[in-house]
Amino acid sequence: MSVEHGFIEVDYCQFYKHRNKIGGDVFLLSRREEDGRIICVLSDGLGSGVKANVLANLTATMAEKYVAEKLDVRRAAEIIMRTLPVCRERKISYATFSIIDVQADGKTEIVEYDNPRFLFYRGTGEIRPDRRVMELPRRFEHKEEHLYYTSLDLQVQDRLVFFSDGVSQSGMGSRGYPLGLRLDGVREFTRERITANPSVSARDLARKIAVNSQLLDGYAPKDDITCGVIYFRTPRQAMVATGPPMDPGRDTLLAKRLSLFPGKKIICGGTTAKLAARELGREVLVDLKSRDRRIPPSAEMDGIDLVTEGMLTLTETARQLETGEFADTCTDNAAVRLCRLLVDSDKVCFLVGTKINEAHQDPDMPVEIGIRRTLVKRICLILEKNYLKTTSLEFI
Repeated sequence: MSVEHGFIEVDYCQFYKHRNKIGGDVFLLSRREEDGRIICVLSDGLGSGVKANVLANLTATMAEKYVAEKLDVRRAAEIIMRTLPVCRERKISYATFSIIDVQADGKTEIVEYDNPRFLFYRGTGEIRPDRRVMELPRRFEHKEEHLYYTSLDLQVQDRLVFFSDGVSQSGMGSRGYPLGLRLDGVREFTRERITANPSVSARDLARKIAVNSQLLDGYAPKDDITCGVIYFRTPRQAMVATGPPMDPGRDTLLAKRLSLFPGKKIICGGTTAKLAARELGREVLVDLKSRDRRIPPSAEMDGIDLVTEGMLTLTETARQLETGEFADTCTDNAAVRLCRLLVDSDKVCFLVGTKINEAHQDPDMPVEIGIRRTLVKRICLILEKNYLKTTSLEFI
């Protein structure tokens, strides 16, 4: 999605409370194709486990639906507050929330209720925008409740960081952080990460913040930990060339397109790699150190960021993109590297050769290996639906 010639990257990282198999934090993300809006909701259910998860899911779903239907984001928050049940003993709502509505022109509205305050960075510097306080009707005699509303006009290199109290309260009771990391600690940690790497991706920054909170809790989180990041930046592009053209006369065209592409360059397929090496006058060097028994080793070629085998690697890539397994695995095979390159890109162009490989028609080949074009279409769909990427597909 574009904002003043930039691109919106959204990602999050989450860890459940120690020994819990379900979390009370819910992060909901949706992209509205018709108007180019992105809506994010982070809801934290009271406590943890199933009950907290149900209430957080209810809150997040209501918020997303109301905002998606263009109900004023503040009005939507008020309706949610009146609908949610409350804990009579603790005098608090059963769920907190942060709603972020990013429009195609960069105008962003943020409504927060009882979640830690979001952080806003422009470049490497933090900005603390004014928040409008909206007083809610009293539900408890001795307690006032407020919504906080912020409106921003976002620019390229802006970041929004939002998180549950599992982040700000991490480390509580420890010698270094007796009161927890707190908002100032999260703010300082985030600033240091951005200063050290001004182009750090939303995915990596969210993970660094969440992993740090997990570390402060001794890798046994005392509460659910969730951190989301929205990053506005120059688009990152990638081209994946796979399969030789039907007409050998177009081999030069494929190699030239790949060579001149202004982004990450990936080749999937041994025949395609040999073709490109021949046309570009370069050498292909196979990585003989790889010990993965399932995925063939990758290779190296000057000017190309990744060279892999074809169908086996693409099939495993599609599977890992669907499950998200690549994000946490310690394995570093060709499929994992391809997944990470694709997810770190915003616009992915697939250049697919249409020449039939007789080996793929062999009935002894594994059944999960589909025809190349079908497999690439599947990867495109996963990237668009699960990772909000823009993809294009060209057959040659």
